[in-house]
Amino acid sequence: MFKKIFFINLFILLVSKFVFANIDIKARTVILQDFLSGEILYEKEPDRSIYPASMTKIMTSIIAFDLIKSGDLSLDDKFLISEKAWRLSTSGYSSMFVMIGDEVSVENLLKGIIVASGNDACVALAEGIAGTEEEFANLMTIKALELGMENTNFANSSGINDPNNYSTVKDILIMSRYLIKNYPEYYEWFSEKEFTWDRTGGDPITQGNRNPLLYKNMGADGIKTGYLAVEKYSLASSIERKGRRLIAVGSGFETKNSRSRESSKLLTYGLTNFDLIEIAKAKKTVDSLDVWLGKENKVDVHINQDVYKVIKKRTKKTFKNHHEIYWSNRSANKKKSSYW
Repeated sequence: MFKKIFFINLFILLVSKFVFANIDIKARTVILQDFLSGEILYEKEPDRSIYPASMTKIMTSIIAFDLIKSGDLSLDDKFLISEKAWRLSTSGYSSMFVMIGDEVSVENLLKGIIVASGNDACVALAEGIAGTEEEFANLMTIKALELGMENTNFANSSGINDPNNYSTVKDILIMSRYLIKNYPEYYEWFSEKEFTWDRTGGDPITQGNRNPLLYKNMGADGIKTGYLAVEKYSLASSIERKGRRLIAVGSGFETKNSRSRESSKLLTYGLTNFDLIEIAKAKKTVDSLDVWLGKENKVDVHINQDVYKVIKKRTKKTFKNHHEIYWSNRSANKKKSSYW
């Protein structure tokens, strides 16, 4: 058993020891992760402090999803729109266009946040959950610490200009992975290309999702754009193709076009240069051990979670060949002796 573990670890080290390729992503700070293995495939100043802008809304959504999961909030619950929330819809910011005094369901507010990037919807949801946006921001920061986001502080629910609302692309990646892993049913909303709100006092308004990757034929299904004059353009994105998922976060893109082009380039790099290898499945027996003076002669060995490894594409065949040779020798040795 221990020989097997040693072999796997040694071979993985040999075939997967890679340095970041000589691609140049034109952004101040970037990170790319393989979802299943958790491995970082590319990074550029990942701990550099940024203003996350509307990527903040990922955490705003997470707080609501956590409460829905615990039974403390329902998608059908309705919150009263305050003057503070309404004023954001009249101030030129991205908005859902709620009206003061409206009662809006949690589901509509969440879709207004996720798809339309409504800052007014963020404030309405925050006030409905925590009483004030300031208290809600405290909940966001507490959750960030819980997730291991060590360089993040949230000062509001929308990401509007505030020097105390800061993060890193590494931390944004952590919360994005948490969202996708824990709430796949709600994560589907991040791929919706438009949202229609039947507003009070006017015709229904339909707004498109600002994520440019959703409109490319590449398999992107999220996550959130951002923009602040001081930070330029940012994007947390994810793509799923043939069972593989990648998550990328970048900030400091100079233009909208650059944000779209460079994010696509980074995700494509991850898909075309690496393969994902399944090492072991959770709860599946990987071996058996002889038991001395026990009730049973053998005991099965398994692990508690799936194990995956990312390797460079050119090494996949080598890995497969070595794996087959190992198990062939393993079977032969078992026939010769009960010790190995």
